Amino acid sequence: MNLRAVWAIYRVEMARAFRTVLQSIISPVISTSLYFVVFGSAIGSRITEIDGISYGAFIVPGLMMLSLLTQSISNASFAIYFPKFVGSIYELLSAPVSYLEIILAYVGGAATKSIILGLIILGTAALFVPLRIEHPFWMIAFLVLTAVTFSLFGFIIGIWAKTFEQLQLVPLLIVTPLTFLGGSFYSIHMLPGIWKTITLFNPVVYLISGFRWSFYGKADVSVGVSLGMTLVFLAVCIAIVAWIFRTGYRLRN
Repeated sequence: MNLRAVWAIYRVEMARAFRTVLQSIISPVISTSLYFVVFGSAIGSRITEIDGISYGAFIVPGLMMLSLLTQSISNASFAIYFPKFVGSIYELLSAPVSYLEIILAYVGGAATKSIILGLIILGTAALFVPLRIEHPFWMIAFLVLTAVTFSLFGFIIGIWAKTFEQLQLVPLLIVTPLTFLGGSFYSIHMLPGIWKTITLFNPVVYLISGFRWSFYGKADVSVGVSLGMTLVFLAVCIAIVAWIFRTGYRLRN
């Protein structure tokens, strides 16, 4: 493996993030803080606790997951779409760099930026409410797995998209609604029976539930199921990316 090539692409992606700090880091942190203030104040005054956890603290994992999913997809999709847009993707494909190295560099850069953002949001949330992390190892594990998985998903979207509008289509119309309806701001046990059953078909529920368990030891679904669903989605994304490079889907034309 050509680690120098991986490092070179990775360094360019990280440098781009630091050149656009306002858009890459400050803007998502401010947006999440506003969510926290609005939901924590407006709803927290009516719902004081959920499963023995103060409402303000309860929504922190959901807010982190919301930013993690959207930013992972956005970072990775733009990173691979822009070379397609300007035509430099052909130079990359003809360079002595394997497909695995390309994926490691772009997905690694996107995941790293998302993880840094998630940790910044965690630190910001600690200024508003007292937090505890009962399972720090699993918190980091869910954080990394989710960032890598959705960075791969974003990589797929970036290759699929033909316009800048299509880059935003899936995050805005699918991922964000699923995150809001996946228990970010409430426990699914609060829903009526039929809606609780329907909600279990939302894959984001398992991500948020497992992540919240790592904080407070409370989960809407089994932690093993949450971890399993995350790994299944990761495996599906890896399989799709492998198929894309094997067939040259929207890369060779």
